Amino acid sequence: MNLYGLAKPFLFMFSPEQAHSLAIAALKAGIVPPLSDPRSRILSQTLWGLNFPNPVGLAAGFDKNAEVYRPMLSQGFGFVETGTVTPLAQPGNDKPRIFRLPEDDAVINRLGFNNKGLAYYIDQLKHRKISDGIVGANIGANKLSDDPINDYVIGLEKVLGLADYFTINISSPNTPGLRKLQGKEALDELLSKLKTVREKADLDKKPPLILKIAPDLDGSECEDIADIILKHEMDGLIVSNTTLSRDDLKSELKEEAGGLSGAPLFDLSTKVLSDMYKLTKGKIPLIGVGGISSGKEAYAKIKAGASLVQLYSALVYHGPGLATTINRELIALLKKDGLSNITEAIGIDHK
Repeated sequence: MNLYGLAKPFLFMFSPEQAHSLAIAALKAGIVPPLSDPRSRILSQTLWGLNFPNPVGLAAGFDKNAEVYRPMLSQGFGFVETGTVTPLAQPGNDKPRIFRLPEDDAVINRLGFNNKGLAYYIDQLKHRKISDGIVGANIGANKLSDDPINDYVIGLEKVLGLADYFTINISSPNTPGLRKLQGKEALDELLSKLKTVREKADLDKKPPLILKIAPDLDGSECEDIADIILKHEMDGLIVSNTTLSRDDLKSELKEEAGGLSGAPLFDLSTKVLSDMYKLTKGKIPLIGVGGISSGKEAYAKIKAGASLVQLYSALVYHGPGLATTINRELIALLKKDGLSNITEAIGIDHK
């Protein structure tokens, strides 16, 4: 039995948020041992000038304040996305605001971008070394902001040069009005301003800008987003955030307000991923998120069009060592299909 198997009953005695705080404390204290990562050329690829040792990343939300990216990279993740961070510190929504749905292998959260703010976040990233691995920054808007678009501008301006890539999170369901930024006109304005900020920055290398979208989009909304990101030559797209849908759930907590993540999100998020791959004609890298807890599910995302994948909710049930397990399974699946590198599998379902 792995260490998480021993710790899980103890952690489940606490509320999900308390358990998460304990996990962060343990990682910061260095009492979570690193895992031997199955380094293999078959999993490595270069995107945006960044060398990813494997395609399995930690999604935003786990390391909100950029405090444990280093120990999480040592758990076998190919990259870690920190945040979501907002310009000003904010407490988030009232507790309780995270709910385990073990019958569904799912989680509902309505955290509301709780974080310590840009100043603290920047101080954490200043200590980062390139040798630590690939670290992304996920930026958002404050709940009470009068100008949400300017919040993203501030976030990008302040953190440029401290992270390898930037995710524009306009798809959380827990900040009122945020998803309206996915509309064509608002998105056009937002991306124009962010591209301008990046181009004006005095950096040797311009970091990629990646948009994170919701799974609750209809066909016309997906088409609009594809048009805008191609127009602005965005570097990537993350599909997807949590969902507001509650189809076929067993848990008595299923009606709790917030975004649903975990196993029930897999089919929906993979369909939107596949649709966006077709709409963007495979021209930009996609990151597949939602319901991944095995190599088989990660592989399905990749074949549907994802260059990289991310997970978070599955860690609640399987622990941080899951990334290494998925990488081992991916190696076996690629070899079984006679492929020599992960890039050969990207979007293969469409070919």
